[in-house]
Amino acid sequence: MATTRTAHTVWDGNLTEGNGVVTLDSSGIGEYPVSWPSRAEQANGKTSPEELIAAAHSSCFSMALSHGLSGAGTPPTRLETKADVTFQPGTGITGIHLTVTGAVPGLDAADFTKAAEDAKANCPVSQALSGTEITLTANLA
Repeated sequence: MATTRTAHTVWDGNLTEGNGVVTLDSSGIGEYPVSWPSRAEQANGKTSPEELIAAAHSSCFSMALSHGLSGAGTPPTRLETKADVTFQPGTGITGIHLTVTGAVPGLDAADFTKAAEDAKANCPVSQALSGTEITLTANLA
């Protein structure tokens, strides 16, 4: 069954001096301020499209890796995934690096890395971002 999730942004002003608010409509969990300086310089308590992509990618990858490991008979007890999304003003998103540390009883490092590479290639967010270079570091806890 397909699902659709919704968010919206209200933006006031021009790009460099304006600001906006991103609202997560489907979950209703919050409104988050955004601005060009928070995107291109320091966050200063505001989010950015890249941070939201990082959140989506790290959670999707974790779900895909958990599913793959469980399907192979080695379910994880914990996965911690960080996504670093690099934005270069004037160029755009230039890369995403995933770092995962997993506690997976009965699995060696080589098999964990193989499962993580598979999750990286096949999670829906990775596939949606396939025009961007995605790299990975995988380690067992």
